Amino acid sequence: MELSKSLATGLIIAASLLGGCASNHTQDQAQAYSQDAGANQAVVDTSDPRDPLESVNREIWDFNWDVLDAYILRPITVTYVTVMPQPARTGLVNITDNLQEPANFLNNMFQGKVDDGLDSLARFLINTTVGLVGTFDVASKIGIERKREQFGETLAVWGLDTGPFLMLPFLGPSDPRSFTGDYVDGFAFPMSLLEGSVNLARIGISVLETRAQLLDQEAQLEQSVDDYAFVKNAYFENLEFRVTDGKSGDKAINDEQLDDFADFEAMLEGNDFDSYEESSEEAVDEPTDSEDTSADGSEKAKLKEKDAKSKDGK
Repeated sequence: MELSKSLATGLIIAASLLGGCASNHTQDQAQAYSQDAGANQAVVDTSDPRDPLESVNREIWDFNWDVLDAYILRPITVTYVTVMPQPARTGLVNITDNLQEPANFLNNMFQGKVDDGLDSLARFLINTTVGLVGTFDVASKIGIERKREQFGETLAVWGLDTGPFLMLPFLGPSDPRSFTGDYVDGFAFPMSLLEGSVNLARIGISVLETRAQLLDQEAQLEQSVDDYAFVKNAYFENLEFRVTDGKSGDKAINDEQLDDFADFEAMLEGNDFDSYEESSEEAVDEPTDSEDTSADGSEKAKLKEKDAKSKDGK
């Protein structure tokens, strides 16, 4: 346990140092990577400010995806999904989720979400007792939904930026803020009490279930023009979605726009078409200012013409 904590601390410090000096060496890294790339390999776009370490991250991504995932993680995940019955998988996931509820409670409270924090605490107490150590999610069945919050999200609410995008060996996409948050969450009760094989089992179940959820999305990843960019963008979108509690994709529409759209929609449906047609006819019948002026001019011209004829007759 001490070794893992020391290693994690070292990685955090290294990530911070790399993030600080990356902006000064981004162009050099991009140039070196472009020279080493093959003729058929796409040129790396280092214009993304979120990813100053792109040349290094791409190499790690290729290793993770083409080697580790292809020959180790995916075969184990497929075997796990095939052999393990769904009720057993659900029970294991419920147990691992229940272990995180105290951390959810603290992070919700840190973010000022008192009601959500109390829900997390209630879920832990109910599922640990009535739900047999979290095997059954009794709390959800009685209407207390899970309010998942990580310390990395708490740091985001407090105003801390993600830092540079990191593609970590074995661990996949991350960033210094999220990596630090995961490390801090590990000290929350009862995860801080887990030792040895129990903690490894918890981590293993989380990794396998996360990878199992991606099996159906492999085709979409393989069809993408740039699989690395696809994963990076999906990572940041998902991170923003969780930090904003699902509000990142909402576009603000004011009341006036909503009223205009409602009127237009009603007209298309025929509800206001009669009134719209009547108003149009009234607009046609009523002469405009220019029409009034031209009419007056023509009347005056006719009167002058009559006067001229009467004078000629005399």
